[in-house]
Amino acid sequence: MSDSAQVLAQAIAAGWDTPGGDMIEAMRGVFGDRYHKRSASNLDSDKPPFIRNAYGRGGSATEHVAYAGFINPDNPPSGPYGGMSLVWFPSEEGCLISFVIGTRGLSPDEGILTRPGHRRRIASLRRYLVSQGVSVTWSRQDPATIGEPVPSLITRQLPAWDAALKRYGNELYCLAVVPKDNAEIASLVVQAFLDLYAYERGWDVLMSYQDGFSDYIAALHAMWLSTPGVDVVVELLRKRRFVVLEGPPGTGKSRLAEQILADNYANNGLVTQFHPSTTYEDFVAGLSPDIANENLRFEARPGHLMLAAERAQDKPGLLVIDEINRADLGRVLGEAIYLFEAGAEGPRTVRIPHRVKGSDTFTLPEQLHVIATMNTADRSIAKMDLAIRRRFAFVTMMPNRDVVRENSTETGLRLFDALCDVFLEFAPDDALALLPGHSYFLLDDEGDNTLRTRLRHELLPLLDDYITEGYLGPATGSLYAVRNQIADAIALIGQG
Repeated sequence: MSDSAQVLAQAIAAGWDTPGGDMIEAMRGVFGDRYHKRSASNLDSDKPPFIRNAYGRGGSATEHVAYAGFINPDNPPSGPYGGMSLVWFPSEEGCLISFVIGTRGLSPDEGILTRPGHRRRIASLRRYLVSQGVSVTWSRQDPATIGEPVPSLITRQLPAWDAALKRYGNELYCLAVVPKDNAEIASLVVQAFLDLYAYERGWDVLMSYQDGFSDYIAALHAMWLSTPGVDVVVELLRKRRFVVLEGPPGTGKSRLAEQILADNYANNGLVTQFHPSTTYEDFVAGLSPDIANENLRFEARPGHLMLAAERAQDKPGLLVIDEINRADLGRVLGEAIYLFEAGAEGPRTVRIPHRVKGSDTFTLPEQLHVIATMNTADRSIAKMDLAIRRRFAFVTMMPNRDVVRENSTETGLRLFDALCDVFLEFAPDDALALLPGHSYFLLDDEGDNTLRTRLRHELLPLLDDYITEGYLGPATGSLYAVRNQIADAIALIGQG
């Protein structure tokens, strides 16, 4: 943290103990020390239009609510303002720091406040603060919503700021306490809010602080692209037995499932893939022609589920179902859906239509676990039935930047980042599941030739489909720009 940012954090944390003049100087100080002076509008004027200071102490006998903060410089120097602002409210216990929409509405910051990327970073800010031990923090689901008060669950924890919450509670969309008695937490909270505000405003960060600033923003973005490790999935299988790995194409779902089968179950199990023609007879049990017999006859044969169950009688076994959502699960499972109940006491048994190996009942052994994969980018597939969905635990696998950094080139990493930035910044929530995975950017023994081939013949056709179908809506233009950036880079790969 820069010296000026530390001074500002101390001034904010002091609450009422900081005079208004000292607060103004602390706010001015971050320009030229942490952020470039050109990021400030009219910094040298007596009343910079982007700084507000209303620290005059009003008390309960007046309608005045003291605050200070940064606002959009296109607003007038005094009076009501609009757009996104970073504001803090002093009290005897410190300050309540907040992202706020001015009482005049979204303008002139509609472009920021309605952008999916800002909403995602605000949600990540709250999660980041919680992970760092900040006890009271809150964010609104949609920053652009006006007229929705801070929930009473939160306001009850903030009695020192009752007046501020009653006056501006409809305009606040992210908040946290800057405590007076904990300098470390105070500094962390102020820098987190300040750097995110600087990012949204496009303030230039001085060279000496750029790495830390970039790492922080990357950490906020990474919360939307986090992928659990093998240990997490294995532990979930142990507790819940039935797990679905869901995510965009190329995120390593099938590879992870097969790795778990090999490493954690000693390959004791089966791998099957669902498709629109998969039937109950394929998966559970059914009649099949006995071609070895001279006279045509049918016999009842076990499906993949029953075969996997046989292997799990004496030791743990794993059934891997690839592309589970490509089949009609209600028809494929039939009465066997009753068996998929992780919390049941003891194994469950169902009666099946045919006698298989002398029995017309089927029991799913407790040692059999099931891991399935599901591609969330395929718009032609209906969502999984809720009755079936509740029987599985779901793990979302998103593109992993660390894998690209370790297994690709600088060009591959740069293109991966550019593609992720477009999706995170502009794509609506339902389109985020379309983000291509890290496998499109990885190398193998052929090095650059592999990257060139994957980008040209796998990734570009996929992006062209997205663009043609308009899957990203308003973000289609931005995706097209990145698509062209990737196409231009293909010609240069391997020439450096």
